[in-house]
Amino acid sequence: MQTHSLPPSWNLAQIFNDLDQSGYALIDDAYPQDYVQALVAECTAHLNEFRNAAIQNGVVSQIRSDHILWLDSSLPVAEQHTQTLMALAEQLNRAFFLGIKEVEAHFACYNAGEFYALHRDNPQGKNGRMISCVFYLHEQWQADWGGELRLQDKQGEWQIIAPQPNRMTLFQSDLLHEVLLSKQQRLSITAWLRSDPQLW
Repeated sequence: MQTHSLPPSWNLAQIFNDLDQSGYALIDDAYPQDYVQALVAECTAHLNEFRNAAIQNGVVSQIRSDHILWLDSSLPVAEQHTQTLMALAEQLNRAFFLGIKEVEAHFACYNAGEFYALHRDNPQGKNGRMISCVFYLHEQWQADWGGELRLQDKQGEWQIIAPQPNRMTLFQSDLLHEVLLSKQQRLSITAWLRSDPQLW
């Protein structure tokens, strides 16, 4: 596993404690602004390539209406984020013995009126997703624009997490969660730290 560095502002002790106690953690002001701006530019430049995430193998899902673009080496700015998550995975493996081997990730766009209903990213341990990660890319967000992540933590309490710009949310992939209806275009990178290879 190749070694990459983590941003010095990330408080790993706090992140690990929050994940251990509640099953989720927040990292605000996750990246320097120049990198965030480059990431937003790369995302918006490719919006016409996003596909309807609700359509898989010709079947339309009723629980989501967002649009996605999987990340690969043709998106070099976003690939840096994936590499940072791999560095985080190395630390998570040391702390929690999760056996994470790779990161899968995509850009996500929720246009006005779009949502993702209640679900789990790894229901009943049926796949290798261990930790889910959402990083918010839009350059501004107001409280009445919706688009929040609603998450049931390890204690069974419901948490409402606002999609603040440059915020990263980490949570156990088996936790129940949803994306509430967005009233403005909401941009993010959704990623999963996996214990098994995934091809898409």
